[in-house]
Amino acid sequence: MKHPGNPGKRRKDGNARALPRGQRPASAGTQRVTISESDGVRYLHFGTIWVQGAMRVARPFALELDYQRQMMAAALFLPQPGRIVQLGLGAAALAKFCWREYPEATITAVEVSADVVAAACAWFKLPEDDRIELAIEDARDFVSHPHRRRTADWLQVDLYDAAARGPVYDDAGFYAACRRVLANPGVAVFNLFGRRFDPSFDAIARAFDDRAIALPEADAGNRIVLAFAGAPIDVEVSALTEGARRIESRLRLPAIKWVNQLRAQIGYADRLLV
Repeated sequence: MKHPGNPGKRRKDGNARALPRGQRPASAGTQRVTISESDGVRYLHFGTIWVQGAMRVARPFALELDYQRQMMAAALFLPQPGRIVQLGLGAAALAKFCWREYPEATITAVEVSADVVAAACAWFKLPEDDRIELAIEDARDFVSHPHRRRTADWLQVDLYDAAARGPVYDDAGFYAACRRVLANPGVAVFNLFGRRFDPSFDAIARAFDDRAIALPEADAGNRIVLAFAGAPIDVEVSALTEGARRIESRLRLPAIKWVNQLRAQIGYADRLLV
């Protein structure tokens, strides 16, 4: 499930703007999935003003939302993932982007709602390909049984419901289960939104033995947390910057900005140990 913000920036008073005209049901079922379009961008909603995903119609495989671009910061640390697991499909932006840009990787997208999967295929151009596995399953159940799963190099977690008050699962037990799914080494990326950032970050840090770091707030109020499993990663900032240049050249993502933001988090040291 994707971006729990709104189509555009939030107002300073914290209230969301009204939906663009044309919101309409995408499918029937227990989860009311609706679609809207504005200025060339198609949005996924769960029957509320909150945006769960977005796609620029003219560029269906690009990452339209700032926080989704930040969720690709895992590439700074593990640039060649073999398996990517995504908890929450939403409009399939991350699934499509990773499918296109990482042809050697397999992608498993875990989504509890069959209606969301249907909307991603019908309205957001999710390709049918053997490299994309769609698991219609509860995310907690999925990560709680890692013996049934292959390990993930990247785990991208974006779980919000229609109310978007906070992550659907936000406890140390869930985050510990996420860690157990990761390979050695592995990187988990969590989208946090709402007023509970500090408690959520603390729970992630506890589950990952304090190996967690957060990027600054994205445009619509989301914050992205990276957490690490396996052997410690000790890397010079200069090496991260060089990798960031390759990411910017190949993926057209603001990776050097991410490095500078991470460096600020560690007091502008020359090395990053996570």
